Amino acid sequence: MSIHPAQPVLFDFLDGRTLVVEASAASLTSDAGLLPIRQLDERLGFTRQLAAVIDDPRDPDLVEHSVLAMLRMRLYGILAGYEDQNDHDVLRSDPVFKLVADRLPSDPDLASQPTLSRFENAISIASLKRLRDVFIDQFIAAFTTPPRALLFDLDAVDDPTHGQQQLTLFHGYYEQYQYFPLLITCANNDLLVMVSLRPGTVHAALGADDDLEYLVQRLRIVWPDVRIEVRGDAGFGVPLMYDVCERLGLTYTFGLSGNRVLQERSAALLAQAVAQYTAAHEPQRLFDQFRYQAGSWPHERQVAVKAEANVHGTNRRFVVTNRPGAALCPQGCYDDYIGRGESENRNKEWKCGLAGDRLSDHRFLANYFRLYLHSAALNLLVRLRQIVAVPAPPVVEEPAVAARPEAVAQRQRHNARRRRDPLGEGQPATWRLLLIKVAAEVVESCRRVVVRLSGSWPYLDYYQQVSVAVAGGT
Repeated sequence: MSIHPAQPVLFDFLDGRTLVVEASAASLTSDAGLLPIRQLDERLGFTRQLAAVIDDPRDPDLVEHSVLAMLRMRLYGILAGYEDQNDHDVLRSDPVFKLVADRLPSDPDLASQPTLSRFENAISIASLKRLRDVFIDQFIAAFTTPPRALLFDLDAVDDPTHGQQQLTLFHGYYEQYQYFPLLITCANNDLLVMVSLRPGTVHAALGADDDLEYLVQRLRIVWPDVRIEVRGDAGFGVPLMYDVCERLGLTYTFGLSGNRVLQERSAALLAQAVAQYTAAHEPQRLFDQFRYQAGSWPHERQVAVKAEANVHGTNRRFVVTNRPGAALCPQGCYDDYIGRGESENRNKEWKCGLAGDRLSDHRFLANYFRLYLHSAALNLLVRLRQIVAVPAPPVVEEPAVAARPEAVAQRQRHNARRRRDPLGEGQPATWRLLLIKVAAEVVESCRRVVVRLSGSWPYLDYYQQVSVAVAGGT
């Protein structure tokens, strides 16, 4: 490891003594919290499975940096907050990054930024298709017992671009140049199951029917009797999505854009909500259902409607569904639909916490590969959270909490869970703060490598907790 020469820095804010800051000759790192994650990776075979399906056109006799090592550099860099390739020109000599890439601290440096760029740009369409299958394989392997039912959420995520990336186009609604990735998330275990990179101006549902059909076919090979439900916002409320769900025997609930007919059919419900709010001065939330057939539909379908009246005004929303019982309990159908907001939180983690929108390569295929890298980083973090999560205590509903508005009570319960289990419920930034970003000294001998953490580090207990969980197979 090279030592950067630096003159000592002097500060005088400490009364009576000079404060000196100087470089250390020891082998130090600021990301020692990546080691427990690497242990889980080894236990799951996570990155090894991904690297095994990526074509490597290089001459084996001339290879210095394996596909697996470079993939780990990029994935662990994303977890630690180094989403740019340029960051690795410094990280390539970091002792912990060498360890996660299966090198000793004294071994030659890891791949440079130009090498990583060539690695990403060499990706082939065949490799991307195999990565799709690995994501599904890892999703299936995440279940210890066959699930009886699975719930998938479809989301189209705007991904702004700021350069000359291939197929980045200006989207009038978002008012930006962008890509428009499609994400399929499983609400049962929070994993990203399928990801697709698409040009910036496509319809939200473009390709979703094909992706969904491919996923269902793969799952039913393993679990023939599993019940599958699909949710999506109004962008997916189009005939091709209804058709594929009905043909495959899936239960679906999609948002439905309002029109004159739907507004007329729900006018009485909205008037009732307004009248009740005017009389009681309390927010009103009413539901109804009816059969409806748009001009492009071959037959009628069930529609549930929500009408709200409160201090902010009125609000109407529609969903189209084939859920059993939707005609008897439209509120239950709609409330289940809005539960998809939790999957949107995973999308937020992917985009904001793990820089999933950092698709800044020129080639479209290279950016498609980056989409997989950032998605894999989120899935590895999700698997880690599941392993270290503290079991929830029995729910005891206090009268004082029950008397509060449900939204307030639910938020308070959520915040209490976060305080009780900051790692199991933690965002990527929380994991970096409490685990990943920790300074350590790395000492290498002929028999072992010792990583020394500070005994006064306030989050040492979290590190030990996670390490025991991933090393012990608990």
